[in-house]
Amino acid sequence: MKPLLPLLFLALLLSCNHSAQVNPKQQAVINAEPIEVPLQNGKARAYFASGCFWCVEAVYESVKGVDEAISGYAGGHTKNPTYEDSNTGRTGHAEAVEVIYDPKIVSFETLIDVYFASQDPTQVNGQGPDIGSQYRSIIFYQNKAQKNSILKKKTALEKKLGEPVAAEIYPFQKFWKAEDYHQDYERLHPENPYVQNVSIPRLNKFKRKMPEVLKENH
Repeated sequence: MKPLLPLLFLALLLSCNHSAQVNPKQQAVINAEPIEVPLQNGKARAYFASGCFWCVEAVYESVKGVDEAISGYAGGHTKNPTYEDSNTGRTGHAEAVEVIYDPKIVSFETLIDVYFASQDPTQVNGQGPDIGSQYRSIIFYQNKAQKNSILKKKTALEKKLGEPVAAEIYPFQKFWKAEDYHQDYERLHPENPYVQNVSIPRLNKFKRKMPEVLKENH
């Protein structure tokens, strides 16, 4: 009977893993119709998740045509998520940013290029030292045209790299703004060890890759 025990354990393990991965509430988010955010005072909004939102916020705020990037949470199935909730990995949310931009100056397609240029596109469930589903990479689309642009650029990058790109593609549903102390964190706390050792190097690496999109004071 001993040879059967490992097989039974393996079958049980696979069964449990399968059950853990299938979350009906999260699947409903993935399958939902996208919500399109209307222009406000001529400004559009786009949503991206790519590891720690302190890092991503700083990257997008360095780009010409971007008025502001706001840290928050998106992509999950719970309402009113907090930083503590998100860190459990059970909400489905990822740390994300809302990018407020002028589409006459910078296009959504360029924002996708910024997204991929400012991260390790092959890292699954995290960026750098930040590991977990709350740090996974997601690009949110608001309509079919945006989805097609994301798919086209992701496919091209996979072909260039010769390996899968980790970014998930979600229909945008809702952005939950993070707590006030997270906003503009890199700019306000340059002495923070994480900012010095992770955020600033990540920003500088991006700047070297896409100097043509940077604001003059960056």
